[in-house]
Amino acid sequence: MTSSKPSRFFSKFSRSASHLLPFSAPLVELEEEEDSYFDYFYDEPGSTPGTLTIEADAPVPIMSLIDYHEGSASRILVTEPEEFVPYLDSESVSWVDVQGLGSEDVLRRLGEVFRLHPLVLEDVVNVPQRPKVDEYADQILLITRMVTPKDSGRGFVVEQVSFILGKHYLLTVQEEPDYDCFGPVRERIRADKGQIRRRGADYLAYALLDSIIDGFFPVLESYGEELENLEDEVVSKPNRQSLEKIHRIRRELLALRRAIWPQRDAINSLIRDCYHLIGDEVRVYLRDCYDHAVQVIDMVETYREVASSLMDVYVSSVGNKMNEVMKLLTIISTIFIPLTFIAGVYGMNFDPESSPWNMPELNWYWGYPTCLAVMAGIAITLIFYFKRRGWFENFSGIEEE
Repeated sequence: MTSSKPSRFFSKFSRSASHLLPFSAPLVELEEEEDSYFDYFYDEPGSTPGTLTIEADAPVPIMSLIDYHEGSASRILVTEPEEFVPYLDSESVSWVDVQGLGSEDVLRRLGEVFRLHPLVLEDVVNVPQRPKVDEYADQILLITRMVTPKDSGRGFVVEQVSFILGKHYLLTVQEEPDYDCFGPVRERIRADKGQIRRRGADYLAYALLDSIIDGFFPVLESYGEELENLEDEVVSKPNRQSLEKIHRIRRELLALRRAIWPQRDAINSLIRDCYHLIGDEVRVYLRDCYDHAVQVIDMVETYREVASSLMDVYVSSVGNKMNEVMKLLTIISTIFIPLTFIAGVYGMNFDPESSPWNMPELNWYWGYPTCLAVMAGIAITLIFYFKRRGWFENFSGIEEE
């Protein structure tokens, strides 16, 4: 795409903006936070349409602009929403990225600059929303869910990313500035890799959406490895920690399913419906993005089935372990029952002199050793009998937790 914007305009705008940014420069330091995977926003009963609800701990918006055409590209950090006005109707592609929803004033001014419908601004700000696609007069709203692995390597962070696609611009609004999967796209624009700088804003929207979908794969890969390790643990040494891990994985996989399933429908809508801002060539690329979304769904469903089967294996393993313990205790009890009977009979201590029926064996010289020998013989006979029947097998799996 050839830009009709004079080169001096770049210099003028660069001086009016805060400062130029290198494409690879991070906007903020990463911080790990606990996220809720299952929340969805709902309006208060009777609230006015277009009402903005901003969380008290929402970060202040950080706004950046990447303006590019076939010949050049620049990234600029912007402090005032009105600085975007000259770029809205230019022939170059302008990507406005807003990270953070902590200022109602800035967000409303953005809505005025980009001429956003009040319901669009409400969907963008009041997070999280269900992924969807809405078309307006000269804009397309796309709500997506982005997941990125946590720095700890356990779990993931999920946040809403909103796309507002215009003729020559794309506005993206993210919940948090801490996590982002758009770095490869920024690098492609900076280094002029591929055909992104020769395409329009619709191709940029596809590239970012494809990055979001591909971001699911590293998360799912970590769950695949964890499920393999957990399967060995459940079979060999099931314990309460194993049950907690299974429950956590099932819960997080359900959250992934809720994030990716409606996004597949949204991508399918972009392909099937005739949106005037989406070119036919971009629809072909969106089919590949749709295939990736379907592949993610297949992986999520497979891992959910594996996690559910692990729960059954856990219950079976615990039951087998309990059966082995009960079998061992039963064998011990069976051995000691006749011994206890003999000891009980000869422990009544009846006087043999008062009656010939009162246990004359108590006066035998070898009575006590004979009783012990009989008891030992019974015990040995029972142990040999149980061993021949195979009742002592698999006791090596009984270990102290």
